[in-house]
Amino acid sequence: MSQAPIISLQHISLTLESGAGPVNIIRDLSLTINRGEVIGIVGPSGSGKSSLMSLMTGLEQVTSGDIIVDGLALKNCNEDALARHRLARIGIVMQAFHLIPTMTALENVAVPLELAGVNDAFDRATKELEAVGLAHRMEHYPAQLSGGEQQRVALARAIAPEPAILFGDEPTGNLDFKTGSAIIDLIFDLQKKRGSTLVIVTHDPSLADRCDRVVSMQDGRIVDDTGDTSLVGVKVPMPESTRA
Repeated sequence: MSQAPIISLQHISLTLESGAGPVNIIRDLSLTINRGEVIGIVGPSGSGKSSLMSLMTGLEQVTSGDIIVDGLALKNCNEDALARHRLARIGIVMQAFHLIPTMTALENVAVPLELAGVNDAFDRATKELEAVGLAHRMEHYPAQLSGGEQQRVALARAIAPEPAILFGDEPTGNLDFKTGSAIIDLIFDLQKKRGSTLVIVTHDPSLADRCDRVVSMQDGRIVDDTGDTSLVGVKVPMPESTRA
């Protein structure tokens, strides 16, 4: 694993407006993720885990601070540039599958590749569906697939552009234990084979234990970066100096 950072967050904050006034979602957070690293982001509900991932993927823009992802300063980019960056360099697997119901499994994987300008989109989509064990289900529509099969399609779609970074936001949240375990084994196997950076948001201590490094969040801040998975889902006292 190279020590060259692929993600650098420097003093980032995210503040959103609400009817009751500004809400601080991420608070002066700094984090570096190395190329090829497998990192778990954990913490109780509402701690800012998914918001942090949205910032790293460019789906949200920081209120302040700097984010550099694979050499690109995200706050300098417009929406079109961010979309191109995601298509080319980032794969995302969410809890919800987000498959297009009127497209087959093959089309769900191939069409984003076509939009990214890949000439052999359907050939590559076929290869990726075979890699996730769906060679026999390519012409099926999402409604004809089980939850585990739909998540395999979503994973094939995410890895098809050969992204430098793969993000997972509770990728097994809608699956039973056995199916979810199989999906996680597949994600880790693909990461190892391809050498990509893997960032997983999770509530599951057993999943966090498989990561190279675990970062625990609370109230929009990092409270532990030592890999202590006992903090998963647990509120811990914060020093007075770090409270808003």
